[in-house]
Amino acid sequence: MPDLPVWADEWCQAFLGARPVAVLFCVSHLSEVVGVRLADGRDVVVKRRVDESGRAGRCVTAQRLLAEQGFPCPMPLTDVIVSDGVAVHAERFVGGGELETKDTPEAAARSGRLLADLVRRMAALDLDPPLPNPEWVRWEAMPERHAAAAVPTWIEDATRRVQTKLAGCDLPPVLGHADWDAQNMRWRHGEAHAVHDWDGLAWLPEAAIAGSAAGIFASHGRTALAPLESSEAFLHAYESERGARFSPYETEIAWAASIWEALHNARDELIYNRPKLNYEQLKAQRVERLARADA
Repeated sequence: MPDLPVWADEWCQAFLGARPVAVLFCVSHLSEVVGVRLADGRDVVVKRRVDESGRAGRCVTAQRLLAEQGFPCPMPLTDVIVSDGVAVHAERFVGGGELETKDTPEAAARSGRLLADLVRRMAALDLDPPLPNPEWVRWEAMPERHAAAAVPTWIEDATRRVQTKLAGCDLPPVLGHADWDAQNMRWRHGEAHAVHDWDGLAWLPEAAIAGSAAGIFASHGRTALAPLESSEAFLHAYESERGARFSPYETEIAWAASIWEALHNARDELIYNRPKLNYEQLKAQRVERLARADA
């Protein structure tokens, strides 16, 4: 198995009691994620990432409690094992289901209702916040890799306005999924089959969680900003499932959050000479999104 990292082979034998005999997949981005079939017949996913704050353990605890309630997420098979600042855990492999590739209002509404159900479920759990929040939703600071990049004035201006709006928000935080994009979900017959990437939990105002998701829900493979009408449908469906409308100020925060990740991704497209998907969509949508955010 040339694609299997040595650490994964050793870890499975030590903590799952069986050695891998086949590799299902192996990907690496912010963390290493390896799907394997064990000698005892189990299909499992092993995740490994740097964690010096205990954040990973709190995310996996939330995931386990949700899975026990019947929410469509993989059941963790181990606790998080931390060694030298690196956290590893295993979860059940959940195959099947379809990737939602559409960014229509109908797809947006389905995704928005599922997120509202998740946030409601987590509000009823006694959980410690998994702080610090993921880098991409830390309003107070820009990632250092962008600091020296030459970008158009309109991106700089929009970023400052959105950052000021979000950093000044004093709404109470809740626990939610801050990486709510299509590539992290699978559907079956219109129902959610599996939600993945629970490292993306964040402790933020509910309107910011919903707004961020409304902007990125359709992303799969190549990140891109959703159409305006689909973001609007997402938020309306979220509010309906929630059973309460956002206040005017909460709505502004939601629209501010909806553009934040696209601003970062557009910068990356310029820095690394990638296809300008976010850049072009931001260019077309920024005026309306900023107006709705009152930013």
